[in-house]
Amino acid sequence: MERRTARLTLLIDPDKKALFEKLCAQEDVTPSQKVRQFIRDYIEQQVGNNWQTPPAP
Repeated sequence: MERRTARLTLLIDPDKKALFEKLCAQEDVTPSQKVRQFIRDYIEQQVGNNWQTPPAP
């Protein structure tokens, strides 16, 4: 789990935002949780599962 946080601001169509929030509520997750999951999944697809492993000295 991440120790620190940074803010990510984005613009989205209001209808998509409303539907996204509704779908998240159906899964009992917050939109922020879902976006973090999307980002983790994308990073793992691009660079693999070991992206959080600190580099060896």
